[in-house]
Amino acid sequence: MKNTYIGQAWLVLSLALVFGALLAGVQAGLSRRIAANKENETRDQIPYLLDLIDENGEVTRRFTVEDRRTSDDRIALLVRDADDRRIILGWVIKGVGQGFADRIELLIGLNEDATKILGLYVLDQKETPALGDRIRGEDFRGQFGGMSAERDIETGASPRWETNEIGALSGATISSQSVCDIINAAVEEFHSRMGELEVNE
Repeated sequence: MKNTYIGQAWLVLSLALVFGALLAGVQAGLSRRIAANKENETRDQIPYLLDLIDENGEVTRRFTVEDRRTSDDRIALLVRDADDRRIILGWVIKGVGQGFADRIELLIGLNEDATKILGLYVLDQKETPALGDRIRGEDFRGQFGGMSAERDIETGASPRWETNEIGALSGATISSQSVCDIINAAVEEFHSRMGELEVNE
C-alpha cells in the first residue's frame, strides 16, 4: 500500500513539473506578442484618453507620440500636435496595482501640465465577472474625465467633482477603490518624475 502511495505521489509530481515547464515555455514564447499587443492597444486608445474624439467617433486632431523615460526607466507617452509640435496635447501614463481578485493595469490620460485627468482605460483586469469587471464600462470610467490630478480621487456614493469623488460600483467597492488607489499612485509618481522628462526638444 505504501509503495502505491509513493508511486502516485511521484506521478503527480512528474505531471506537475511537465505541465509547469510547458506553461513556462508558452509564456516565454508569447510574452513578446503579448507585450506588442498591449503596446498597440495603448496607442489605439490615445485619442480617447486625451479627448481627441468628436461625437461621430472621428479623431479631431492629428498627433504624434513620443516615449519619455525617467532615470529608472519608467515610461510616459508625450502626445504632441502633429502640425505644431510645440503644442503638447497631453500625457498617457500607466498605473498597475492590486484589485480585488488580481492586478489591474490602467492607462491614464492627463492634460498638458498633468493637472487634470482626461480619460481612463482598463488595459488588463481579472476582477469578478459582472461585479468588479464593470470597471471596464464607460459609465464607470467616464466619471474620471475632468477630475483633478492634483489631489487624490476617492470613492463615494455618487460622483462629486468638487471633492474629487467617483461613484463606487455597487457590489464592487473594493475594485472601485483599487482603481482610485492605482490612479492616485501613478499620478503622484508621474508628478515626482516630470522634471526628468524632456519636453522641449
